Amino acid sequence: QVHLVESGGNLVQPGGSLRLSCAASGSIFSIYAMAWDRQAPGKQRELVAISVSGDTTNYADSVKGRFTISRDNAKNTVYLQMNSLKPEDTAVYYCNIRGRLYSMLDFDSWGQGTQVTVSS
Repeated sequence: QVHLVESGGNLVQPGGSLRLSCAASGSIFSIYAMAWDRQAPGKQRELVAISVSGDTTNYADSVKGRFTISRDNAKNTVYLQMNSLKPEDTAVYYCNIRGRLYSMLDFDSWGQGTQVTVSS
Protein backbone atom coordinates (compact mmCIF):
# COMPACT_ATOMS: atom_id res chain seq x y z
CA GLN A 1 0.00 0.00 0.00
CA VAL A 2 1.08 3.58 -0.61
CA HIS A 3 1.62 5.75 2.45
CA LEU A 4 1.99 9.53 2.30
CA VAL A 5 3.54 11.69 5.03
CA GLU A 6 3.23 15.48 4.91
CA SER A 7 5.46 17.90 6.78
CA GLY A 8 6.42 21.56 6.86
CA GLY A 9 3.26 23.11 8.25
CA ASN A 10 3.82 25.85 10.81
CA LEU A 11 2.73 29.21 12.19
CA VAL A 12 3.90 32.08 9.99
CA GLN A 13 3.22 35.81 9.80
CA PRO A 14 1.38 37.34 6.83
CA GLY A 15 3.77 37.82 3.94
CA GLY A 16 5.95 34.95 5.06
CA SER A 17 6.83 31.70 3.30
CA LEU A 18 6.64 27.98 3.96
CA ARG A 19 7.51 24.86 2.02
CA LEU A 20 5.41 21.76 2.47
CA SER A 21 6.65 18.32 1.54
CA CYS A 22 4.92 15.00 0.99
CA ALA A 23 6.88 11.76 0.78
CA ALA A 24 5.32 8.61 -0.65
CA SER A 25 6.39 5.10 0.25
CA GLY A 26 5.31 1.82 -1.28
CA SER A 27 5.72 -0.28 -4.39
CA ILE A 28 5.15 2.60 -6.79
CA PHE A 29 5.75 1.88 -10.45
CA SER A 30 4.76 5.26 -11.83
CA ILE A 31 3.01 8.46 -10.79
CA TYR A 32 0.28 10.07 -12.87
CA ALA A 33 -0.38 13.17 -10.82
CA MET A 34 0.52 14.94 -7.60
CA ALA A 35 -1.66 17.53 -5.94
CA TRP A 36 -2.23 19.60 -2.82
CA ASP A 37 -5.65 20.28 -1.34
CA ARG A 38 -6.54 22.34 1.69
CA GLN A 39 -9.44 22.66 4.09
CA ALA A 40 -10.07 25.58 6.42
CA PRO A 41 -12.37 25.29 9.45
CA GLY A 42 -15.99 25.48 8.38
CA LYS A 43 -15.12 25.40 4.69
CA GLN A 44 -15.08 22.75 1.99
CA ARG A 45 -11.88 21.14 0.85
CA GLU A 46 -10.46 22.81 -2.24
CA LEU A 47 -7.77 21.96 -4.76
CA VAL A 48 -4.74 24.22 -4.37
CA ALA A 49 -2.28 22.93 -6.96
CA ILE A 50 -1.81 19.92 -9.20
CA SER A 51 1.00 18.55 -11.34
CA VAL A 52 0.07 16.03 -14.06
CA SER A 53 1.77 14.23 -16.93
CA GLY A 54 3.23 16.40 -19.64
CA ASP A 55 4.73 18.78 -17.07
CA THR A 56 1.40 20.53 -16.75
CA THR A 57 0.58 22.41 -13.56
CA ASN A 58 -2.58 24.17 -12.47
CA TYR A 59 -3.34 26.38 -9.50
CA ALA A 60 -6.37 27.74 -7.75
CA ASP A 61 -6.92 31.39 -8.60
CA SER A 62 -6.51 32.31 -4.95
CA VAL A 63 -2.90 31.06 -4.86
CA LYS A 64 -1.76 31.65 -8.43
CA GLY A 65 1.51 33.56 -8.54
CA ARG A 66 2.24 32.83 -4.89
CA PHE A 67 2.40 29.03 -4.66
CA THR A 68 4.53 26.61 -6.68
CA ILE A 69 4.17 22.84 -6.85
CA SER A 70 7.24 20.75 -7.64
CA ARG A 71 8.45 17.19 -7.23
CA ASP A 72 11.49 14.99 -6.81
CA ASN A 73 10.76 11.83 -8.77
CA ALA A 74 13.72 9.92 -7.34
CA LYS A 75 12.34 10.40 -3.83
CA ASN A 76 8.64 10.12 -4.73
CA THR A 77 8.18 13.47 -3.03
CA VAL A 78 6.04 16.47 -3.91
CA TYR A 79 6.53 19.99 -2.55
CA LEU A 80 4.43 23.10 -2.23
CA GLN A 81 6.35 26.35 -1.96
CA MET A 82 4.09 29.00 -0.47
CA ASN A 83 5.10 32.66 -0.63
CA SER A 84 3.35 35.89 0.32
CA LEU A 85 1.11 33.99 2.68
CA LYS A 86 -2.20 35.50 3.73
CA PRO A 87 -4.43 34.78 6.74
CA GLU A 88 -6.96 33.20 4.38
CA ASP A 89 -4.34 30.57 3.50
CA THR A 90 -4.78 29.14 6.99
CA ALA A 91 -5.90 25.53 6.59
CA VAL A 92 -4.91 21.92 6.85
CA TYR A 93 -3.06 21.00 3.68
CA TYR A 94 -3.37 17.51 2.22
CA CYS A 95 -1.15 15.76 -0.30
CA ASN A 96 -2.68 13.56 -3.01
CA ILE A 97 -0.73 11.23 -5.31
CA ARG A 98 -2.20 9.04 -8.04
CA GLY A 99 -0.27 6.43 -9.94
CA ARG A 100 0.35 2.78 -10.59
CA LEU A 101 1.82 0.06 -8.39
CA TYR A 102 4.25 -2.64 -9.51
CA SER A 103 1.26 -4.97 -9.40
CA MET A 104 -0.13 -2.80 -12.21
CA LEU A 105 -3.00 -1.67 -10.01
CA ASP A 106 -3.77 2.03 -9.91
CA PHE A 107 -3.72 3.89 -6.60
CA ASP A 108 -5.04 7.18 -5.24
CA SER A 109 -3.51 8.04 -1.86
CA TRP A 110 -3.93 10.93 0.57
CA GLY A 111 -1.77 12.18 3.40
CA GLN A 112 -2.95 12.89 6.93
CA GLY A 113 -2.64 16.65 6.54
CA THR A 114 -0.33 19.34 7.88
CA GLN A 115 -1.50 22.55 9.57
CA VAL A 116 -0.60 25.94 8.12
CA THR A 117 -1.52 28.96 10.20
CA VAL A 118 -0.96 32.51 8.92
CA SER A 119 -1.42 35.05 11.67
CA SER A 120 0.12 38.13 13.24
